[in-house]
Amino acid sequence: MSSDNEPPAPTGAACPQPELCSLDAVKPGVSVRIKQLNGSAELTSRLREMGFCEEQRIKLLMNHTNIICQVCNARLGISSQLAKSIMVERIPAPAAKPKPT
Repeated sequence: MSSDNEPPAPTGAACPQPELCSLDAVKPGVSVRIKQLNGSAELTSRLREMGFCEEQRIKLLMNHTNIICQVCNARLGISSQLAKSIMVERIPAPAAKPKPT
């Protein structure tokens, strides 16, 4: 979700910025890696207990009022406000395998 001040994300990009972005800015269907948790010690501890740990790969399934993610083979819903405190990076798409001849 971008505000009027921010440039829109390029089509097909996971994050509007090339490096880190908050989880609420990621498009549904995209896999990302958590790089940083922002917030109080209590908040970050609770996120880690839920599986939102640094270096954890997650997939954003839905981005509406709430954010639905696949984390450790479980679907978890968090508020978009909470998703703003989770900084992620895009996981590069795997290279296509050459077809055997």
